[in-house]
Amino acid sequence: MTTPSKQQFAAARVLVVGDAMLDRYWHGAVERISPEAPVPVVKVTREEERIGAAANVAYNVITLGAQASFLGVVGDDEPGHRLEALLRETGISTHLKRDPGLKTTVKLRVIGRHQQLLRMDFENEPDHEALALQNETFARLAPQHDAVLFSDYGKGGLAHIGTMIAAARAGGKSVLVDPKGSDYSRYAGATVITPNRAELQQVVGSWRDADELRAKAQNLRETLKLDALLVTLGEDGMTLFDAAGDLHAGAQAREVFDVTGAGDTVIATLAALVAAGVSLRDAMPLANKAGGIVVGKFGTATVSYEELFS
Repeated sequence: MTTPSKQQFAAARVLVVGDAMLDRYWHGAVERISPEAPVPVVKVTREEERIGAAANVAYNVITLGAQASFLGVVGDDEPGHRLEALLRETGISTHLKRDPGLKTTVKLRVIGRHQQLLRMDFENEPDHEALALQNETFARLAPQHDAVLFSDYGKGGLAHIGTMIAAARAGGKSVLVDPKGSDYSRYAGATVITPNRAELQQVVGSWRDADELRAKAQNLRETLKLDALLVTLGEDGMTLFDAAGDLHAGAQAREVFDVTGAGDTVIATLAALVAAGVSLRDAMPLANKAGGIVVGKFGTATVSYEELFS
């Protein structure tokens, strides 16, 4: 396989569609236990904001050196406007639909002594009017991109995913999906879906050995009319199942510091490579390497072109 040049990456265009989220971190010192309840008191010394969920997938595409557009629904609230500003700062072409009745999803993590002590989630689901507007914008944007990536976080932003997959495939685009939930019929016709071990077990049940996994994965792939199914297996690496059989990549041996967002990095790398003209079979080991790099970093981190191809 020839490594795609930086120029090929710079020309590759990925449209990311999915649930937008703002990740907030409150860092502080823990020096005492509260007299009110047996919980640590965190004296907050630093606040940090990062792009989360599907928006973080788009950010991963950008840090690799490819072009990313992001389409999602947010609330007309402070976190929604903050998220839009962060997206624009990173160079992501941003197409946000605002739903006045929606709370932009925020995950607030309280960190003390480099350890997550508490996470608070703020969220609800978008209405159908905002989602219909998203469909119209998708029809306009998809033809301008080389690959379309759907990042499903189960927050309701992909209610019309079946229609969008069909339209993208009809337009000759590669479609990659990071799935959620137990009903995968909504992803039928995609090029590849990338469930992790637990997510796949939710759909096909558990398996005793590699042969049973192979049978279940290929059966699901054929039922959903997918070109491929990529199963990420944590410390056991990942396996790609396609019409030619299966291809396995072992986990990259390194210290695991934080697995947050590793799945985002894997599918973003896969999408950027496919958009640059690399086959799924050639892209998979590199996506595996990217996942191995990012678990050695704190929080929802990303990987650069230099790290991936060093």
